[in-house]
Amino acid sequence: MPTLEKPELQTPAQDTPLLRIRNLTIEAQTGDQWIQIVHGIDLDLDRGEIVGLIGESGAGKSTVGLAAMGFARQGCRITQGTVEFDGTDLLALSEAARRAYRGKRIAYVAQSAAASFNPAHRLIDQYVEGPLRHGLQSRREAEFSAKALFARLRLPEPDVIGFRYPHQVSGGQLQRAITAMAMSCKPELIVFDEPTTALDVTTQIEVLTTIRDVVRDLGTAAIYITHDLAVVAQMADRIKVLLRGEHVEEAPTREMLANPQEDYTKSLWAVRSFQTDAKAAPPDHVVPTIRVEDISASYRPGQMVLEDISFCVPKGQTVAIVGESGSGKSTVARAITGLLPPLSGRVLLDGEPLPPRLKDRSKDQLRRIQMIYQMPDTALNPKQTIRDVVGRPIRFYRGLTGKALDDEVRALLSAIELEPDVYLDRRMPQLSGGQKQRVGIARALAAEPDFLICDEITSALDQLVAEGILRLLDRVQSDLGLACAFITHDLATVRAIADHVLVMQKGRIVEQGPKADVLTPPHHEYTELLLSSVPEMDPDWLDRTIAEREERGIGISDGSAAEAAAPDDPAAALQPSDS
Repeated sequence: MPTLEKPELQTPAQDTPLLRIRNLTIEAQTGDQWIQIVHGIDLDLDRGEIVGLIGESGAGKSTVGLAAMGFARQGCRITQGTVEFDGTDLLALSEAARRAYRGKRIAYVAQSAAASFNPAHRLIDQYVEGPLRHGLQSRREAEFSAKALFARLRLPEPDVIGFRYPHQVSGGQLQRAITAMAMSCKPELIVFDEPTTALDVTTQIEVLTTIRDVVRDLGTAAIYITHDLAVVAQMADRIKVLLRGEHVEEAPTREMLANPQEDYTKSLWAVRSFQTDAKAAPPDHVVPTIRVEDISASYRPGQMVLEDISFCVPKGQTVAIVGESGSGKSTVARAITGLLPPLSGRVLLDGEPLPPRLKDRSKDQLRRIQMIYQMPDTALNPKQTIRDVVGRPIRFYRGLTGKALDDEVRALLSAIELEPDVYLDRRMPQLSGGQKQRVGIARALAAEPDFLICDEITSALDQLVAEGILRLLDRVQSDLGLACAFITHDLATVRAIADHVLVMQKGRIVEQGPKADVLTPPHHEYTELLLSSVPEMDPDWLDRTIAEREERGIGISDGSAAEAAAPDDPAAALQPSDS
């Protein structure tokens, strides 16, 4: 194990902020040119304070957050400014000295936990690495603290979950595990980069409360990066708004929420107004595109994760499948696609039963059911150009080559509102989150499917970009007459796009019906819990909600059955082979 260089300590004045950033300027490489992407940003952060960084995709939030650790992503460079942590300018130190700070005194919680963990090592081994490397705890002590923190973050089976590999837990569980890792050395500053985007609303309440309590208990300062304004309202003492790498405005949270000064900030407050009109249900005699009849499924003997699931998705309509982590939402998708053959029941496509197993389905049956995944970073090959990513399913399913193939790829990029001449030969690392998700949509549409499964496709996107994606999908669905299943824990998204809503809990459907019926009181008890868990733009909402639930004796389930049993989604399973 390499030796960490001892940091050069200075004695700061008593009133010096823990973090003091001045004139931060960062450039990114595009081809042979360097383009400025962060323009002279200043930021102060006191001990025990939480500052929220908000702004749309490309605003520079994550870039500034990483710079607070003296770090710039590959292809970026810090060209001007100072980043003083506890009186020491991190940018003036050697890289070895900066590494001595990271993990021990400054920690980072990445947005994409799936892309941040080493898939070859168990969670517990990756947790204890920090305390061991920095000489803070023995292996036994670090494992004990890991289990305690796993329990506090409401991970199921906290004594044993650490001995699983990353692919053996859900995305929500993995996000909580990476949050625990960041806290393992009790750092003085934690940069949280969208830490709850993968969590359902009920789990999010508990995790937000835990993060806030731990930060306060340890006197830790935090930078909280998020696109969810209601979440930042619960977490931040102060909010700083960024746009295209520039400062827009900054104020204490209550003041910012009550009276934003700039037009851009006001536009953020007004997003998510998009909502489609629910379509009328087709007559009973019309055969739906997808019919699920009495599906039950299990990942291992004796542990049912789906029981008696039945619903249908008519042509041109959207069914939203909602519920907590572990409710079985994504497992339903696996059963429909053949990735998890049901133990009983069947799936019908235009009235014809589908073979339960993926490998037994014809190429045309595979073509007609396509899936858009939650994390394009793990679903799309980063080494391939967009031309290759979108072109492969066209070539595989439809047999097009040459100019016909190129013309179709260009048409698809135009349909998802990406200029072909600009984007055709770009690769995934050169795109924003919203652009990557658009490419994922284009790849699914390339097969000319009849049924589209959208698995949490807007959860990692800021609200402006997410609204753009929802508008795009609504237009595409209308143009092509697609039937869609939209898996989500975001009830604002349900209100925006659903025709029919299906509410799941612990592998069962507890309520389903037209959107207006399900979302209008009186609700099923569990539906009421989900609806009451959606954060509001009120800084007191989280405290009030926790207090009300404690008074009423309402617990929050750990939702572990389907989550803990489910293997990682093989994102390429429904795509043509690379070979």
